[in-house]
Amino acid sequence: MLKRLKRLKRRPKRAKNFDRRLWHRFWAIARPYWFQDEKWVARGLLVVLVALLIGRTEFTVLFNQQSGEFTSALAAKDQARFWHSMRVFGAVVALAVPIYAFHYFVRDRLGVAWRRWLTHHFLSRYMRDRAFYELTWNAAIDNPDQRISNDISTFTQKSLTFLLEIIGALMQLVAFSGILWAISKTLVLFLIAYAFLGSAVTFGVFGKPMITLNFQQLRQEADFRFGLIRIRENAEAIAFYRGEEQETVQVKSRFDALFRNYKKLLRTTLGLNLFQYGYSFMTLVVPSIIIGPRVISGELEVGRVVQATGAFAAMLAALNVFVDNFEALSAFAAGIERLHTFSRALAPASPTTDERPTIQREVSAQLEIEGMTLQTPNYKRTLARDVSLSVEAGNGLLIVGASGGGKSSLLRAVAGLWNSGSGRILHPKLEDMLFLPQRPYMIIGTLRQQLLYPSARDDVSDEELSRVLGLVNLPDIAERCGGFDVEMDFAKVLSVGEQQRLAIARVLLAEPRYVILDEATSALDSDNEARLYAQLLASKATLVSVAHRHSLLKHHRQVLELSGDGNWAVHASEGYVFVE
Repeated sequence: MLKRLKRLKRRPKRAKNFDRRLWHRFWAIARPYWFQDEKWVARGLLVVLVALLIGRTEFTVLFNQQSGEFTSALAAKDQARFWHSMRVFGAVVALAVPIYAFHYFVRDRLGVAWRRWLTHHFLSRYMRDRAFYELTWNAAIDNPDQRISNDISTFTQKSLTFLLEIIGALMQLVAFSGILWAISKTLVLFLIAYAFLGSAVTFGVFGKPMITLNFQQLRQEADFRFGLIRIRENAEAIAFYRGEEQETVQVKSRFDALFRNYKKLLRTTLGLNLFQYGYSFMTLVVPSIIIGPRVISGELEVGRVVQATGAFAAMLAALNVFVDNFEALSAFAAGIERLHTFSRALAPASPTTDERPTIQREVSAQLEIEGMTLQTPNYKRTLARDVSLSVEAGNGLLIVGASGGGKSSLLRAVAGLWNSGSGRILHPKLEDMLFLPQRPYMIIGTLRQQLLYPSARDDVSDEELSRVLGLVNLPDIAERCGGFDVEMDFAKVLSVGEQQRLAIARVLLAEPRYVILDEATSALDSDNEARLYAQLLASKATLVSVAHRHSLLKHHRQVLELSGDGNWAVHASEGYVFVE
């Protein structure tokens, strides 16, 4: 975890322009889909898409030609020529409609396939090696949920849209340049100079501000949504505290920050729109001004003006593809930055020579701690210094001490969640250990899935599940829930005490060798707590518990006392005086 944090702190300043580094970041995110397991499907759909795009371009040229043709026919009052051009135009429309329709269908089909693959790719990395937990300590990565759900969707959609825009622009240049050059060389030269000027002004004046503001907008939208989600998830606690006023202030402050940034974005967008519309409206009259005298003199037909205007507009749109899409491109660039930062945070840390010491881990037959010094992830506080102890099978350990003294942190180190410090932890395989936090995690699923979590096994009978529920004093819960296979949100259905008993039922079904309990029975009365610990001991599991109750001493053989200042001591549980 520390390696990931330090690597992100050393990252260079974020680029705020469309430069080579942004392209490299885009390609690092996009490349795996096109070169890994689904590459042939992806490339096949892309080939079909490009073929359809070629067809669209050809039909655009035909539309332009026929528009000029029937305009010239009207000007010449040639009835036969006019109706012939109408018949040709109708045939072109009939052929063009399916080409245009299938173009968008294939584009969206490829886009959703790419999104699915990229989402699975990021989710696998996010869940691997508990990266989702490590990122909670990383202030550089805000709202990873939004990056996976929204940013990936935007990335795939916009990537295909802009790719096709660029390919289409190149095809339009090739298709219309010959037409326009044949009509007016002066118009072509003017077009190139005009497009260059527009691009220079757009990128030079509006580039950096637009990308920066869009980046902030994405972040603040996510922060606002996160604040609303927190209220929903903690509604009961907020209601008990009557904390509506303070929660309202906090959510409104997030929205106000979003609103202020959006106003800045609107002002910048207004300047961009003023330039873009003035720039584009000029092109409506320029072709007529340049070639009008040749039409008036009779050198060109009236329809050639229509052709020239259409060709000029098509070529200008092709040359200005980045200018016309600049607002969307700036938001796209901000999304690339967010995904790139997220991807770097999920990358395995490369070994370096200047890293601070970390706690080493090794699989062993039993749980042992050898010379371990435990520190907080930022290394600013030492929680325990040079701890050595052994928890042999059947020889349970009770961890006690003042609040904030490092008890839960020690369990995090045993679980491999924290590694800041030095020394060594020897432990059974993680699948032979089960950790129970004070607030049990309740999945949204069926009672069967709840009891067997985190295993995905489905070979346990209803009778066995009912027997175990009886052991933890929840004999009627299956009936209350409508059976073992009805899906519901158990965090809202069960009290905290019932959730803790259900978590103990998971242990009895999983039968781990070691059970690590972090005040996992704190919401229970003494009778239920004693009953559950008796069931755990009967399962032959070795218990490591964090607790504040004297009644739990009898269920453990030794006591680890943490003072909170780095000092510690191990005592036999028999005769230990518990300070509550």
